[in-house]
Amino acid sequence: MAKLTTRRRNKLKKSQFGLPGSRKYPMPDRAHAANAKARATQQFKKGRISKSTKNKIHAKANRVLGKGRKRK
Repeated sequence: MAKLTTRRRNKLKKSQFGLPGSRKYPMPDRAHAANAKARATQQFKKGRISKSTKNKIHAKANRVLGKGRKRK
């Protein structure tokens, strides 16, 4: 996973975050998307985020990871 510096994170578009309104769970690449899924699950289990929030993050991460698409 490439290091995501503060400067690079600040340059990311809102659409590259799992929660764009609060700019949480950045997903500029596949490695960060996989990590976002893991962190969202972790926070859900601790009761810090709701199931719907976790599902939003997972859905966004799956789009970045290309899951659910047929590959040729």
